[in-house]
Amino acid sequence: MPLPCEVADRERRPLVQAPWLWSGPGRCEALVARARLVGVSPARGPGPRGARSGKFFHNLMERKDFETWLDNISVTFLSLTDLQKNETLDHLISLSGAVQLRHLSNNLETLLKRDFLKLLPLELSFYLLKWLDPQTLLTCCLVSKQWNKVISACTEVWQTACKNLGWQIDDSVQDALHWKKVYLKAILRMKQLEDHEAFETSSLIGHSARVYALYYKDGLLCTVFSVDYNDELDILVSGSADFTVKVWALSAGTCLNTLTGHTEWVTKVVLQKCKVKSLLHSPGDYILLSADKYEIKIWPIGREINCKCLKTLSVSEDRSICLQPRLHFDGKYIVCSSALGLYQWDFASYDILRVIKTPEIPNLALLGFGEVFALLFDNRYLYIMDLRTESLISRWPLPEYRKSKRGSSFLAGEASWLNGLDGHNDTGLVFATSMPDHSIHLVLWKEHG
Repeated sequence: MPLPCEVADRERRPLVQAPWLWSGPGRCEALVARARLVGVSPARGPGPRGARSGKFFHNLMERKDFETWLDNISVTFLSLTDLQKNETLDHLISLSGAVQLRHLSNNLETLLKRDFLKLLPLELSFYLLKWLDPQTLLTCCLVSKQWNKVISACTEVWQTACKNLGWQIDDSVQDALHWKKVYLKAILRMKQLEDHEAFETSSLIGHSARVYALYYKDGLLCTVFSVDYNDELDILVSGSADFTVKVWALSAGTCLNTLTGHTEWVTKVVLQKCKVKSLLHSPGDYILLSADKYEIKIWPIGREINCKCLKTLSVSEDRSICLQPRLHFDGKYIVCSSALGLYQWDFASYDILRVIKTPEIPNLALLGFGEVFALLFDNRYLYIMDLRTESLISRWPLPEYRKSKRGSSFLAGEASWLNGLDGHNDTGLVFATSMPDHSIHLVLWKEHG
């Protein structure tokens, strides 16, 4: 009986033309004829006769010849298309007996169902996990206790997931389970924001007359005009409808200086320590910002009370664009809202860095501005903007509140969350406004679910 390779050589055609690899009519007849030649009964399958014929075939094809035949078959198999390979495998499986099928069952699971998280070193597992999104990772945690243990131990994965949500990260905390819990808390809070369910309301009742303005600092809510103060300097500053800014001694209660130059009501004053260097100031200097309807003036404030205006900022030289009576200054950037959008200045150069426009909702007023979020409002809603995308991600309905023509009867509460949520700073007051019934309407963070 010639070997398959000899058949190919003799006929000088590809090995795939051997009878047992034919396709179409005559294929089965060729296989039956081949089986009878080696003494196998296709109808009976494996059994005593099959065992004898197997021995005969083993004697017929020595090990070396078998390996040669197997190499040739492998070369031909690799040259087939995927569809032809699948058809070949299906046909071989259909010809297999119980021994071969058991062999397949035992080995396929090892080949195709390897648990890579269990077999790979942790470093490689962590590297692979970095490519998965957090939602997929949470699903993978449900596969088994082993997977949950490995995935939960990957600190960098969960820290990155929290950062992508805009949460503040303390890199010194390396407890991976901690960051997974923080991420779950972050997901819940962000979903509440997207579903407009992150806040709740309350009221303060007690005034018998109109509340003109509100002031909030260090957890204390007061009803005063536009002021700011600094305990270290023992100074309080106030803006007034007489177009002036007054500097007061906190301890003595006396007026130290009156700053002039505004031509409109001074609706906002901010006293803050500078964090950047320029030709006009250095890091650590105390700076006073005062704003009216058209301009923002910058004053140096220190032990020497007598000072001159360093710079005047505006968004239009002809005063065609009005500034809303809201102002933010963190020592690095100045932000103010107008009818065109939010203007952000670099405090080191006094250049306008960007103008954030919201054409779908014009005339948004600024309440707070951070590294990640901004808090805005209009007559109907309180809004949260993601500054990374400059898009509004959440809103909360507001009642019909009383608005003064100049100045404000509303304010933002705790503002540290604007630089990124951390799971602890999303508590307490978000917004407060005076109401026509002389009460104060509060918007508060809702407790985590």
